[in-house]
Amino acid sequence: MPGAGWETKWRAEVVARATMVGLARQFVYPTRVAGEEDALARGALNVMVWPEVGGSFLATCALGFTSEAMPSGVFACPNPEEICFVAGGYCYLVNTMRPEGCVHLGLRPVVEVRELAEQGLLVFVGFQAMVAWGKDGLAWETARLSWEGIRVEEVGGDSLRGFGWNLRTDKEVEFVVDLGTGKHVGGGFSG
Repeated sequence: MPGAGWETKWRAEVVARATMVGLARQFVYPTRVAGEEDALARGALNVMVWPEVGGSFLATCALGFTSEAMPSGVFACPNPEEICFVAGGYCYLVNTMRPEGCVHLGLRPVVEVRELAEQGLLVFVGFQAMVAWGKDGLAWETARLSWEGIRVEEVGGDSLRGFGWNLRTDKEVEFVVDLGTGKHVGGGFSG
């Protein structure tokens, strides 16, 4: 499950159903978000997590969307204590040593996850912008890159190259994002 060659201080397994039998700890994400009161009605990604230190817990992560096109899975983070759950395009970042809270990423939906080991970043791609998570948490957020739809072409060194759609010309326009800052040049969005 862990990728990008990052060290982890946990192991995890996706389970078919949440079971409360014998579990001392269960956490449901998101926690009390306005407008998400019925989020679990869409379904959930259930993951058993065994931190290196402390007791195991079940993470129940509400699906953002039920479409199979939206990603779901478990990802390692640059910080070895953190784990990333993506459930139907909703992203939850959790410190496995303190799973009571989580960061529910504001980028919704996440349509692609890129593990950039060389740069020490987990990059989340949305329809209009991108967000990067580093060893110390949120690394950067891009400004809007597209009216609707981002296509990542390549990552190399300190930059990411892709295309964003321009509504006015109905064409994709190239952009380059600096992976150190999240600043970009180009792109399909023009306000």
